[in-house]
Amino acid sequence: MVSDVSTRELTCKHMSHPIVHIYRTVQSHKPHFLAVHCQEVGGKNYEASMSHVDCFVKELLSSDAMKEYNRARIYLDENYKSQEQFTALGSFYFIHESLKNIHQFDFKAKKFKKVVGKETCSETLESTPALEKEKFPQDYFPESKWSRKGFIRTRWVLADCAFDLVNIHLFHDASNLVAWEKSPSVYSGTRQKALGYVLDRITDQRYEKVPYFVFGDFNFRLDSKQVIESLCSTATMQTVRAADTNEVDKLIFRESDNDRKVVLQLEKKLFNYVNQDVFRENNGTSLLEFDKELSLFKDRLHELEISFPPSYPYSEDSSQGKQYMNTRCPAWCDRILMSPSARDLVLKPENEERAIVYDNIGPNVCMGDHKPVFLSFRITAGAGKPNANKHKCCVVQ
Repeated sequence: MVSDVSTRELTCKHMSHPIVHIYRTVQSHKPHFLAVHCQEVGGKNYEASMSHVDCFVKELLSSDAMKEYNRARIYLDENYKSQEQFTALGSFYFIHESLKNIHQFDFKAKKFKKVVGKETCSETLESTPALEKEKFPQDYFPESKWSRKGFIRTRWVLADCAFDLVNIHLFHDASNLVAWEKSPSVYSGTRQKALGYVLDRITDQRYEKVPYFVFGDFNFRLDSKQVIESLCSTATMQTVRAADTNEVDKLIFRESDNDRKVVLQLEKKLFNYVNQDVFRENNGTSLLEFDKELSLFKDRLHELEISFPPSYPYSEDSSQGKQYMNTRCPAWCDRILMSPSARDLVLKPENEERAIVYDNIGPNVCMGDHKPVFLSFRITAGAGKPNANKHKCCVVQ
């Protein structure tokens, strides 16, 4: 089971409820290999909250739900004092006791080593041989201002099959008003450049090329201009400008009749649409036509069919598990993507379709502003051989 869990705030207090639903997903699918990728480790107030992360890790390693996972590798980028390197990424890998043989790649020695015991690494990830970690070059950041964006790569051999797992966090939309200005938005271009950088790095000539899974918070957004034009197709637009700068401060879309009812108010950090049900009905799939950012990488990245609602931005009110905040247009930010060779691995003929699940976690409860997503599938040892063993993998974002 490979899972991509976009778990935003790893503090014991914040995670005590959502973690139960992650445990339930693990117990339901019973993976032999579990990968969990997190972004924003320590939360938005990481300087004050980072100390709680250790508590979370101890809870995870000692919980009854995880007691059959006798090997673990946990990598936490907690070095917030180094702005040039800090990504706040966390990668968690758990191996079930029934899985006898699994190896992890040493990027320094350029060879695989057998995984034994449980290890947690949170210092100087840059020099940790079991992974590659990079923050994006400064000129990739909007206005060249540092933020917690980058990737971590690990490499594994399971069932005679080598593959990379890449934890990724791409740039967000800073302003709804700027995102609306053109199609595709300037933010989409920034994410395209950063994702291309990651794919080029993990497929360069330094190491043998293997299938790869990239999962994390891609911050992919619906094409803002097109989706607003669709949602407000019969509305008229009013532009409100700031008195001091004359810059656009607010856009108000009103129905032409019906007492000129407000359909949408759009500000820098406000997306207040009159009918949130459109993002939930039939899992919001009618809006997938506006989800276009992945199409630029159609030859390098694949995704299974999405059958869950947009993963962001959910209310952080514990009583509003299905409600979106009125801050951004809901979008599928959290994804599990794979190379063509990784897709072939997941979709092997011997993999019954029902053995593959791509879904979210905790659909009806508060899991934070991002709803975690996961992919569960089987890898067949010695695929094509008689009586081949099947190992269940789960990745969570």
